[in-house]
Amino acid sequence: MNQPTPEQPADTVARLRATFRTGRTKPLAWRTGQLRRLRDLLTERGDDLAAALHADLGKSSTEAYRTEIDFTIRELDHTLDHLDEWLRPEPAPVPAHLGADATAWTQVEPLGVVLVIAPWNYPVQLLLAPVVGALASGNAVVVKPSELAPATSAVLARLLPAYLDTDAVAVVEGGVPETTALLAERFDHIFYTGNGVVGRIVMRAAAEHLTPVSLELGGKSPAFVGRDADLSVVADRLVRGKFLNAGQTCVAPDYVLTDPETAAALEPEFTKAVEALFGADPSTSGAYGRIINERHFDRLSGLLGSGRTVVGGATDRATKYIAPTVLADVDPASPVMREEIFGPILPIVTVPGLDEAIDFITDRDKPLALYVFSDDRGTRERIAAETSSGALGYGLPLAHLTVSDLPFGGVGESGMGSYHGRWSIETFSHRKAVLDKPLG
Repeated sequence: MNQPTPEQPADTVARLRATFRTGRTKPLAWRTGQLRRLRDLLTERGDDLAAALHADLGKSSTEAYRTEIDFTIRELDHTLDHLDEWLRPEPAPVPAHLGADATAWTQVEPLGVVLVIAPWNYPVQLLLAPVVGALASGNAVVVKPSELAPATSAVLARLLPAYLDTDAVAVVEGGVPETTALLAERFDHIFYTGNGVVGRIVMRAAAEHLTPVSLELGGKSPAFVGRDADLSVVADRLVRGKFLNAGQTCVAPDYVLTDPETAAALEPEFTKAVEALFGADPSTSGAYGRIINERHFDRLSGLLGSGRTVVGGATDRATKYIAPTVLADVDPASPVMREEIFGPILPIVTVPGLDEAIDFITDRDKPLALYVFSDDRGTRERIAAETSSGALGYGLPLAHLTVSDLPFGGVGESGMGSYHGRWSIETFSHRKAVLDKPLG
């Protein structure tokens, strides 16, 4: 039996653009209908997605639901609850010289056909959460799952057409050639999550068509620990945030920054926290994931010699296992501090005090997140005022992602643009200015 010829990217985009031009995607009923169908997919086929996430990343079912499936359901529910409100025209004051009968307002309108390119580390959440915003804004969407998470990509390619409007939503699987072909097409917005190297490629391709882009990148997110902090609580929260998904999280704490005395006191607390969460041998824990592939395993293994091992350090290439590892006595010039780690290695870097910590952070690229573990008001205020980061978290890493009314995004090297909740509507829509002056 002959297999059908795969649709070419140019044909896919043209087909979706033709749908958009009919106005089919603009009514609120279509938007909410698609969002509810996407919610049905997640609730009815969540186990299929969880199994794929386990196959690709070793994620437990609990982690798959908590960080990917249920996370996206909450984003859908929040959007469905507020979408009508977010889409209402907003009045604007009119200057007196235009007359008392003149009125002005802004209204949001969909952009057209958007492209969402997802990464491999959270291949469900980081594909579908942007899609929620794109559909809620009334766009047609081309979705590109990551080829590095092949099981998840295959499940999404099978399920999305079964639940969503195939004239307005298309899935394109594949690797670099397919992505390159997509980027050659004209879109009305490109949303990319990944690393800065590919982000630059995306931006160059978008420039050919003057297409706006959202780049959700990464960077080395610091965790500053003050002398006043409860170190057992700090260690527990850092371990939970850092080693989630085996450290393969863009907003994971990348390194700890503190003074030498606090660093020494933290070391035994990290050892206790790792064992409390994953047991004496994390390789046997069902809650601990694996590295995505051998290339990343080899890269991460090469960073383990950058400091003295406090806890962890064990590896197994056959199973792509790297133990939750904390390194001390780390030189800021060592390999582990030259790039985003994106794995289960947490270096401790020491500085004399707060002044030097702020200098250390500001001398480097702006991070996607910055975490502060201190209840000292002056410390908090200085870090907030004297540093720049995509987000700032006090006392708890990663949690800002779960607040739908907060914008999620980077700044500088860590990205541009933001999304989640209403911020997704702003990203995937055009806010049109309207003025009405009666002819009479």
